Amino acid sequence: MSEAKDFLNIYAEETPNPETMKFVFNKMILPEDAIDFPTKERAQLNPLAKSLFEFSFVSGVFIMNNFVTITKYPGAEWHELIPIVKEFLKAYVEAGEPIVIERSAPANYEGPHSVVVAQIIEILDTYIKPAVETDGGMISFKSFDEGVVTVELKGSCSGCPSSTITLKRGIEGMLTKMVPEVKEVVAEAV
Repeated sequence: MSEAKDFLNIYAEETPNPETMKFVFNKMILPEDAIDFPTKERAQLNPLAKSLFEFSFVSGVFIMNNFVTITKYPGAEWHELIPIVKEFLKAYVEAGEPIVIERSAPANYEGPHSVVVAQIIEILDTYIKPAVETDGGMISFKSFDEGVVTVELKGSCSGCPSSTITLKRGIEGMLTKMVPEVKEVVAEAV
């Protein structure tokens, strides 16, 4: 009796950023990491991202868990691009091609405010990251200095018109209420 091949399904999901689209797989493609390629140059050692940048409309790629978020250049229309991208991703993954080769190790924070930073990271991980990931993006802690939390926005969040509102009203509002030492939250440009 032969084993049935796993059926691979991919669907496209809109994000709050009109220039990005989230392509969701029915299986994990990068279970323990997230990796962002905001430029073609940064994708050179990563096979899937490098291949996606061969499409003239691709300006950014973010890969995480069971999805790939693609940012397009203005002017291209998603209704024309979605079938092309879905077909490419399905063929790529079904062929068993490598998703990434280069992975960066997560940085551990060591500094004078490590207790406060631990609280900030816990809030980001528990409350904020899941919501951001739902929209095809990622947020990560970068630093805490003199009451200012600096975060990095990746995927659909990078360059999203509504990310500033989300950052100030949502993330900053939550952190300033839950961690009194936090006065402001800013995003670092990638």
